[in-house]
Amino acid sequence: MKKSIIQSSGKRKTAIARAKLTKGKGNVIINKTPLSLFKPEIYALRIKEPLIIAGETANQVNLKISVQGGGISSQTDAIRIAISNALAEFKPALKQVFLDYDRAMLVSDVRLKETKKPNSQGNARAKRQKSYR
Repeated sequence: MKKSIIQSSGKRKTAIARAKLTKGKGNVIINKTPLSLFKPEIYALRIKEPLIIAGETANQVNLKISVQGGGISSQTDAIRIAISNALAEFKPALKQVFLDYDRAMLVSDVRLKETKKPNSQGNARAKRQKSYR
């Protein structure tokens, strides 16, 4: 518990988020932008979930997060995992609370997009049909 700086990371598809937790007043900054200005709002609410569950612990720490790769949804999930892991390391009692609420808060989803196949024009499975039969 009570470490001065905690670093954690989260992954989803090709998005990678790195969180740095320090003692503070509850500020959350994502790519040099405060969480209150994060758009679209539905994704900001998804990021706030672990902070709301953590309760008073979230108001005792500052989080600085850098995220890159993937789309907005994947980045949001990666940020969520990074925040949850940092808070769980700061206060170990939160780990079980996060697991009971949603296992995806602590465990990365390893699924990826299926790769493109030859003769499929960008689709993963469907092949071009022959016209002479």
